[in-house]
Amino acid sequence: MSATQIRFFSLLRRELNRFFKIKRQTLGAPLLETFLYISVFGAALGSRIDKLHGIDYVVFIVPGLILMAWAINAFSNNSSSILQQNFQRAIDDQLSSPASALELLLAFSFGGFLRGMIVAILTFSAASVLVDIPVEHALVLLPALFLVGFFFAQLGVLIGVRAEQFDDVSFAQTFVLQPLIFLGGVFYSATLLPEPFETITQFNPVYYMIGLVRYGFLGYSEADVGLSLAFLSLATFALFAVNYRLFATGYKLRA
Repeated sequence: MSATQIRFFSLLRRELNRFFKIKRQTLGAPLLETFLYISVFGAALGSRIDKLHGIDYVVFIVPGLILMAWAINAFSNNSSSILQQNFQRAIDDQLSSPASALELLLAFSFGGFLRGMIVAILTFSAASVLVDIPVEHALVLLPALFLVGFFFAQLGVLIGVRAEQFDDVSFAQTFVLQPLIFLGGVFYSATLLPEPFETITQFNPVYYMIGLVRYGFLGYSEADVGLSLAFLSLATFALFAVNYRLFATGYKLRA
């Protein structure tokens, strides 16, 4: 194993150890939320809505729940981790270490990415106990989930670097991220909304992410799958490039 690989995996192991120490908060709580969402929405609304676009309502919402679990956990892990280390000035030692800006960024990125992935897998497993979830297009689902996880991991890095206090992270998650996810079509189909709300929903980037994941699982999407995948790839790469620039220059990271 090369020195670069050793540095990267050491940094990544530190991130994994950080959230595994509080498993009840980082893994247990999202699992409970999944049971609650499926129970409440599936039982209460499912008995009234029955089907959406020929799909059982409780099955229709599961892809959105999986995306939501991956997105929120990848974002919150990275934003809080970077802000905490920046606040404690622990990140100064990392910036002055032999590790490159790319190694640091990738370690932070995959720390949040893997936490989100673990929670998403637990969410899928919990949902599978309650309902039968098909996987119609795995070749679309896998890259879509990877890009979604990496995008929100990068977004968490960006917010963590720019935040000056923990309220900044909470504000971004509560007033920006969660509304975008909930209004992106996790629990409903945008085609059922009256105008102008159906058109407004189409300006929400999460709407296209949910469409990709839902198409991978259920074979249904309200947006063009190819264009959605292309734009998500471009947005993820652009966000990664911005974060790399911030790490390379030490913006708001160096004392």
